[in-house]
Amino acid sequence: MQNDSANPKSVFPAPIYSDTVLSRIFSDAQRLFLTPLIEIEYAHTLMLAKQGILSRATARECLRALDILSNPLNLEDLRTTRYDGSVEDLFFLIERRLAGICGVDNAGRIHTARSRNDIDMTMYRIVLRQNLLNTLDALLTLRTELLRLASDNRGSLMPAYTHNQPAQPTTLGHYLMAVIEVLERDTERLLAAYTRVNRSPLGACAITTTGFPIDRNYTAQLLGFDGLQTNSYGAIASIDYLTESCSTLAVAMLNIGRFTQDLLLWSTVEFNYLRLSDGYVQISSIMPQKRNPVPLEHVRTLASCALTESQAALGSLHNTPFADMNDSEDSFQPLIALAFDDATRALTLLTGALSEATFNTAHMRKAAQGNFLTVTELADTIVRTTGTSFHHAHTVVSAAVRQLAGNYDAETMAATVRALLANDPEQPLQIDLDTLRQSLDAQHFIDIRTIPGGPALSALNPEIARAFNQLNNDTTALTAHKNALQAAKLLLRTDTDTLLSDNEAAASN
Repeated sequence: MQNDSANPKSVFPAPIYSDTVLSRIFSDAQRLFLTPLIEIEYAHTLMLAKQGILSRATARECLRALDILSNPLNLEDLRTTRYDGSVEDLFFLIERRLAGICGVDNAGRIHTARSRNDIDMTMYRIVLRQNLLNTLDALLTLRTELLRLASDNRGSLMPAYTHNQPAQPTTLGHYLMAVIEVLERDTERLLAAYTRVNRSPLGACAITTTGFPIDRNYTAQLLGFDGLQTNSYGAIASIDYLTESCSTLAVAMLNIGRFTQDLLLWSTVEFNYLRLSDGYVQISSIMPQKRNPVPLEHVRTLASCALTESQAALGSLHNTPFADMNDSEDSFQPLIALAFDDATRALTLLTGALSEATFNTAHMRKAAQGNFLTVTELADTIVRTTGTSFHHAHTVVSAAVRQLAGNYDAETMAATVRALLANDPEQPLQIDLDTLRQSLDAQHFIDIRTIPGGPALSALNPEIARAFNQLNNDTTALTAHKNALQAAKLLLRTDTDTLLSDNEAAASN
């Protein structure tokens, strides 16, 4: 019997393999990785010339070819070329195009002291860091809008809810500051993830570096990395840069989803706390009266998609070998890009909807005055005034609540509690009726909660000021990262032009 390898049933790539895997990978690479792949070609060529591994004359030929390949028409051609199986992937298509411009020998020399392994890991990190910056940008914009709303509504009374039931009075500013603090922590986590993503694996080669005297720090500088992913084995095999980024994104989207769920509830006719502008509602095809807050539903959906896509990434990588494996590479990378794209869309849409929304603060204030929301302070006032235990005060106030049977009225509540205290056979207590009335006022409830973190203006105002300062600090950090990447692009172009101009200077002499 003949070995199948001697009489193969198909040649590479087998049509099914091409259709189900390679053509998809090729298309994804055209969409996601073309630009970083060409930047890596420039950086590696410059480094080989700097280290004397590649002659400067050869390097100039290769850089000129890269310049030709990078012109808009040729880039568009690379982006739109259909996969035909004549090359395995986009990397080899670029190598073939370069060979057509500067010759097979020159194009082949660019590949000295590198592997597709470290090229892939480098371009994955380049794309991921940009996705992190895009999401951070959208998150900071949302925080800016929420801070405006919190500042404008720092004194706007509303009910606070526990277990979806009205609990105590607070202010809209106090509630929004709670959301802002969560988003500050999300920002902190994403910025921390960025610092670990932005480390260069280039130079790790297949997995053990190379015997050529390459300069990994130089290519890291040219490509905008803050340092190296030093250990070459880990540079290829480690995936925690991905899993950390996905984990922090999932946490952020969970937080956004919970906030959006509140906003959707507040948008109902029954609550009537929040009204979106006409530009952010959709009507019914059959019911003329409907003002559906559909964009908020899209925010919730996009956030949920980003969260589950991030979780899917972690699940896909669970129990994979600690080595170079396709599990975290070609077919996997679009999932990461999709998660960050959905997250950025969710944040941007939520910011837009809130920027034109109005809060029914008069209705919220009225709700804060009802439903027994202030009776915690009523019990506290009894303790402060009479010296009795909170347990006893709580028992008396609970009895009064039961007597009113859900029909709250501040005047009746104060009178009932006063009577229960005075007529207690075991511990009769006297308390002024005006004192009881004051304790049931929602504004009074807010005003005396002055400890750090409370809703009183004396506690809330410093927190709003702190949040503005933190927003400025985080914006500065994001801008610094963006500027560093722009500076690296400029350096890459400058060093390319310098090397190319050397030949022109020599020719003129």
